[in-house]
Amino acid sequence: MIDKKQIIQAFEYRHACKIFDVNKKISEEDINFILQTARLSPSSFGFEPWHFLVVQSPELRSKLKESAWGATAKLDTASHFVIGLTMKAPLMKYNSSYIHDFMLNKQQLPENVVEQKGKMYEAFQKSDFDLLDDRKLFDWAAKQCYIALGNMMTSAAMIGIDSCPIEGFNQEISNKILKEDLGIDTRLYGISYMVAFGYRVNEPRPKTRRPINEIITYK
Repeated sequence: MIDKKQIIQAFEYRHACKIFDVNKKISEEDINFILQTARLSPSSFGFEPWHFLVVQSPELRSKLKESAWGATAKLDTASHFVIGLTMKAPLMKYNSSYIHDFMLNKQQLPENVVEQKGKMYEAFQKSDFDLLDDRKLFDWAAKQCYIALGNMMTSAAMIGIDSCPIEGFNQEISNKILKEDLGIDTRLYGISYMVAFGYRVNEPRPKTRRPINEIITYK
């Protein structure tokens, strides 16, 4: 088993790195490891409502700076820059062909289980979480994508790689760039977040957090 102290050390090590060392690049093996932890992340019903766009082209990174005001320095210096995409209603709605095909061919469920799980997912969207509104459904799916984000940043820290999660961007303009410059069908996908990976230039200040007794209650 992994040593618990080393895991906590990785969490202490991780911080929102603002500027990366342009002379240090993440190896293909290491970035693939980080992306694998995203792929293996849990999601509600196991439907994996995500796609991860790795933007390495300097021209495309420069284009993204038009709308991503929180990513300017990261786009200039990060070894790898990832856009976390979330599936929209045409893919995530209970009666979509994606959901049926996913249960049948990806999860390899028997037809009778596909039918049962499909009914459960329909009831979940209609009654339990009231997700028939397209925006609500996108926001719910985006929550799943944030699990993958957390896992990527933690796994990166465990192998000494820095990261910075980014929500500092204009969604409307960024999605326009996504469609026109990055070739993504924005009827099916929208941006939830961006995240930069690389190696720090400066050491961060000590991590500050509330004490554990203020955030945990046992009953």
